[in-house]
Amino acid sequence: MPNNQLKPISMKDFLVACQQSSDFVTIELSFMLTAQTTFKFSYFKTLIDKEMLNLSIRSLQQLEPSRSLVTIEEVVSHIPIEGIHLTDQIATTQSSVLKGLVLVHSDEVPARYALVPIASNEGLRTSNDAEEEFSVVGPKVGFVEDIDINLRLIRLQLNTPDLIIKEISVGTISKTKVSLLYLKDAANPENVAKIEKRIQHLNFDVMFDTTQLDQLIADNSLTPFPLFITTERRDRVVYSLVLGQVAVICDGSPYFITGPTNLFDFFISPEDYYTPWLLGSFFRLIRIFGVVFSLLATPMYVAVITFHYDIIPKELLGRLIHSRQSVPFPPLIEALFLEITVEFLREAGARLPSRIGQTLGIVGGIILGQAAVEASLTSNVLIIIISLSVLSSFVTPIYKMSNAIRFLRYPIIFLAAIWGSLGIALGICFLLVHVSQLRSLGYPYTVPFFPLRKNDLKDSIIRSSYTQINNRPSFLKPVTSIRYTPKKAKVKRDFDEE
Repeated sequence: MPNNQLKPISMKDFLVACQQSSDFVTIELSFMLTAQTTFKFSYFKTLIDKEMLNLSIRSLQQLEPSRSLVTIEEVVSHIPIEGIHLTDQIATTQSSVLKGLVLVHSDEVPARYALVPIASNEGLRTSNDAEEEFSVVGPKVGFVEDIDINLRLIRLQLNTPDLIIKEISVGTISKTKVSLLYLKDAANPENVAKIEKRIQHLNFDVMFDTTQLDQLIADNSLTPFPLFITTERRDRVVYSLVLGQVAVICDGSPYFITGPTNLFDFFISPEDYYTPWLLGSFFRLIRIFGVVFSLLATPMYVAVITFHYDIIPKELLGRLIHSRQSVPFPPLIEALFLEITVEFLREAGARLPSRIGQTLGIVGGIILGQAAVEASLTSNVLIIIISLSVLSSFVTPIYKMSNAIRFLRYPIIFLAAIWGSLGIALGICFLLVHVSQLRSLGYPYTVPFFPLRKNDLKDSIIRSSYTQINNRPSFLKPVTSIRYTPKKAKVKRDFDEE
């Protein structure tokens, strides 16, 4: 059955579940002179204000030695914080702890709890917007370089003790803190153990960023395709965890990596789920078509101009001849010249300050394109094709996949210049064979198409409605396959036509 609400478990089981996470802390304090009554302060350190907690504990420790505190009421009366709530409701207590309140409890005083509001506001600010993965619709919360803030942002969204965080130290010199996150009721334990083992067995000196970790634990280092999703958006990480994937982040990095993934995950945008499924499916198809166009547009031009004049309509052939009649270079050199020029502009715009970079990209592209045509170094048609190809390469939501597409254009251009359309076909066949052999944490990169998983096709090339995608992907082998039970909303008609 799906787990839509917090399980009605005992406080002992709840605390045991929370203690599996490295960011859950319990502090024990005793305030009696004779009998030993110990009061415990339990909390998630990534959700609370540490300075306020230290102030509260310090105020208790500074009490007179002759003062004995027997009940929880007496303990919280000396905590200088407003809004402390005393309760005996287990469900309320558990949900409050998951939202960032400090739990004061004692084994000697069962069924009586105090909730101290010391929740932190760190991370909820306008400066942590996602810069690389801009969102038009939906939340714009991104991650920062502080790992505790990032973990807090995840816990604020996933209020469940099933969210497990494991801490690992990586780097013989840096001793960088790496956190591994997963949902216990969703992620396959084999996937968790596999990625944890790969991280623990790393022998590396300094870990600067999560993207380095991505390369070190990947199944194949001889491929341009990314095998883990790298993201700075909270909603994408949360969605991956809910599906049963595992997330990893390094201290000092604003990026999470999630896996295992497949090829189609890199064309999915969180915005697909914030719009009706028909629109989400349409824009996802547009992205896939844009990637195919970006990969094949320039090679097709080179192949057609070099070998296949006969397939060009007569109305267009005259214009192509007029456009190229004064160009002294063969189509291969002409295409490489423009492609490399665009890469120069893109790299220069990325390295310069934002305002200067934007100006350079726009003005430089216009000036260089116009000058190249007037100097008869290239044709107008090729400039149009490469401009569309560059634009379509940006439709990919994940930056690493966009880089892979940019890189793969060049060998296909060379194949098109050597063998024409046959070279393009050989390049596509090689790519298909290569992609079908890739693995992400041991899982096929081309699933759900190869091997075929019919139920997982509902959220691959298209996005089905929420009533159809309530199951987790079967290829991930999740612990529980059902995310939620879809129910149709009750429609009340306030006006009936007679």
